[in-house]
Amino acid sequence: MGEVEALVVNPIEVNRENWDERAAIHARDTTGDYMLDRFRRGEDALYAIEAAELGDITAKRVLHLQCHIGRDTLCLVRRGALATGLDFSSVALDVARQLAEETGLKAQFVQGTVEEAPRLTPGPFDLVFTTWGTICWLPDMRSWANAIACVLAPGGELYFADAHPSFKVLDERAGGLMPAYDFQTPADRPLAFVDATTYTGDPTVMTHQSTRQWIHSLSTIFGSLIASTQPMAFAQERMSGSQQMVPQVLKTKSKGPGVSRGASSMVP
Repeated sequence: MGEVEALVVNPIEVNRENWDERAAIHARDTTGDYMLDRFRRGEDALYAIEAAELGDITAKRVLHLQCHIGRDTLCLVRRGALATGLDFSSVALDVARQLAEETGLKAQFVQGTVEEAPRLTPGPFDLVFTTWGTICWLPDMRSWANAIACVLAPGGELYFADAHPSFKVLDERAGGLMPAYDFQTPADRPLAFVDATTYTGDPTVMTHQSTRQWIHSLSTIFGSLIASTQPMAFAQERMSGSQQMVPQVLKTKSKGPGVSRGASSMVP
């Protein structure tokens, strides 16, 4: 992932073009990263962490924010939830609807941004579900938290899991992980990146390679949720998610400067 000079463009539209293209690639799932064939055969695709922490969601009304191609939304349906998926990519939602048809799982899929959720998917919902690589595409955590608060029913819950912010400030350089970015990205100055291919290992070279992303500190995330009057049931920091994202770095020790870790080191 290479940083480039940010241009004066609408960052959400830049990202939408990129994710439209990724969705088509992910739908083919040539590398099996999305487990789509296995999912069609009935295999669960949620991480063990999610499965354990979600508990029984039978008959719960669930809103899955930034649902992408809908695989995890349909995982929630298999657990008995009445699920709605929201995503800004029409291409991704076409894939999600096709996947729902192929599996016989019923879910509603709505195109829109997170900020539009109160209008497009007002609920109320018993659970809002959003996981893995979501908030880095959002410029403002206050808008995110307020949208969630607006769609939750009284007593409703948010389930949120993502990479630790301390990991997000690192980048792989000279064979190691080194601090490369500020811990908080200003909303009007997103980080700009160019990646020729998507993250699944598919070698297809994309046309829309640019993205805009934001890093949000823990205090900003939790502060925004608290300000939106959402009570916290629990919060946990784990090492597994970050290790899965850069196993080639974490399994070796760097001889140079930086914060590359040996296989026994723990990174949240």
